[in-house]
Amino acid sequence: MEKITFVLPSRNNLEFLQLAYRSIRNLKTKHCVLILDDASTDGTSEWIKSINDPDIIHYHNPGPERVGIVGMFDKGIEMSNTDIIFAFHADMVASPNLDINIIKHLQSGIVVCATRIEPPLHPPGPEKITLDWGDEVEKFDMDAAYDWFIDIENENKDKTTEGIFAPWCMYKSDYLAVGGHDELFAPQSKEDSDLFNRFVLNGYKVIQSWDGLVYHFTSRGSRFNKYAGGGAGKNSDEWLYTTTKNGK
Repeated sequence: MEKITFVLPSRNNLEFLQLAYRSIRNLKTKHCVLILDDASTDGTSEWIKSINDPDIIHYHNPGPERVGIVGMFDKGIEMSNTDIIFAFHADMVASPNLDINIIKHLQSGIVVCATRIEPPLHPPGPEKITLDWGDEVEKFDMDAAYDWFIDIENENKDKTTEGIFAPWCMYKSDYLAVGGHDELFAPQSKEDSDLFNRFVLNGYKVIQSWDGLVYHFTSRGSRFNKYAGGGAGKNSDEWLYTTTKNGK
């Protein structure tokens, strides 16, 4: 399989990031993992440096101010050394065949996204699968989740719909051609909707793979980030400010 660069910005999400990294390393192909530590104070950079993994690229914003995922995703994608990039979130767990079931749909001019399995922290919707496998790392059973992943992969084998959500995968050249994220939406919130609109306006085909799966703990980067005053299902003041500003 052609190698992918998984681009993971993270800020004070170490316990989730460790699980995301472990799930990517459980894929059959050893892809590149590019972790961007956005001024974390929870030991993220120290943990990354402790890993003996030559296929990790580490970028560290020393802070104290965060850059946000708008700048961090663009920085990581520019730094990537593969033709294919996967914009992944630190609070996601990859299914055992995620890369296979995403890559099989990928061509130039196409953006392929995975299907999210999420605990019921947000209302259910037709674009995701709502199943409660735990809303915190300590409640999540990786072995059981892998059995469930396989069952859903088999049930939805080769199923696709038109749609675009995180996490998404595409050719790096296609991403750079649309100019990446708009800094107007920094540090985060609404930036993904703006980017996805520009993918479609530039004529890209958007495909959602229903056998390419992630478990998404949901919005742990800022909205539900405990270091920013949030929690599972509890909005942080930081997120409320930025989402209101960027919505306007």
